[in-house]
Amino acid sequence: MTTKTGMTRRGILLGTGAVLAATGLAGRATELWAAEPLKVAGIYTVPVEQQWVSRIHKAAEAAKAEGRVDYTFTENVANTDYPRVMREYAEQGYKLIVGEIFGVEQEAREVAADYPDVAFLLGSSFLQDDALPNLSVFDNYIQDASYLSGIIAGSMAKGNIGMVGGFPIPEVNRLMNAFMAGAKEVNPDISFQVSFIGSWFDPPKAKETAFAMIENGADLLYAERFGVSDAAMEKGILAIGNVIDTQADYPDTVVASAIWHFEPTFEKAVAEVMAGTFTAANYGVYSFMKEGGCSLAPLGTFEGKVPASALELVAAKEAAIKDGSFVVTVDDSEPKSS
Repeated sequence: MTTKTGMTRRGILLGTGAVLAATGLAGRATELWAAEPLKVAGIYTVPVEQQWVSRIHKAAEAAKAEGRVDYTFTENVANTDYPRVMREYAEQGYKLIVGEIFGVEQEAREVAADYPDVAFLLGSSFLQDDALPNLSVFDNYIQDASYLSGIIAGSMAKGNIGMVGGFPIPEVNRLMNAFMAGAKEVNPDISFQVSFIGSWFDPPKAKETAFAMIENGADLLYAERFGVSDAAMEKGILAIGNVIDTQADYPDTVVASAIWHFEPTFEKAVAEVMAGTFTAANYGVYSFMKEGGCSLAPLGTFEGKVPASALELVAAKEAAIKDGSFVVTVDDSEPKSS
């Protein structure tokens, strides 16, 4: 991105940093930038209670409660309206805009190019573009926790697991594939039914899809979407959650969940914007377990009900993931029924 003077924005930032360091004012500059809460806007295509988006919203709200950011948001934004809402927030002086652009990739990047002084942190299926230094991407790379939840599922299922997802895109596929790998770790003969409902938020459709899987022999369900756990509860079988912990709502149904913690991603972006060093990067790495970006939810009501051998394996694999001696494969290919 080049200014009218021919200098790149990144060059300006780096040059300013050098001057500050040379004059000993770097620390003071950070204090000044931190004096006012950072203006942050969230743009979401679904309600903020939807699993995935709720984690972004939760992290931003926590920072707002601490007085570090001035956060507002717009939910249920249609893809056709997304670029317009991006422009409106940019024009209003927001310095960091977060959201998800899976259905509006090209248009969103064009908007970002028009506002080089605004930082954009956007969920995307694609990587960052170094030619667009003010746009960073992220995704919920929580395959580590998904793998561990699969181990628990494999130890609790009788032989067939039903898996209901939104769309067969990388951010869904990698979690399903990791889950399936974990289940096979303890039960190599286990089989899967896999289906996608073509929506990010359609609990009735997800529930009906899950019912069909149960009719077809599924004895445990993987609830990538809302509605699946409702079907499991009504039919008296177990379920594994995804992204958020819903056990409080399904105490006799949801055994475990792979939890996404967006805080490391959000805090990194806020810090970079405040320091004037935000640039194009892949923030997906901050969702990894070793970065604190994901975890396995507490067993809660299922404490003492999961086989000890499975829990021992979970503990060993978790330790290995954190120390780097074991790496869960990131497999973005579409999972298939078996």
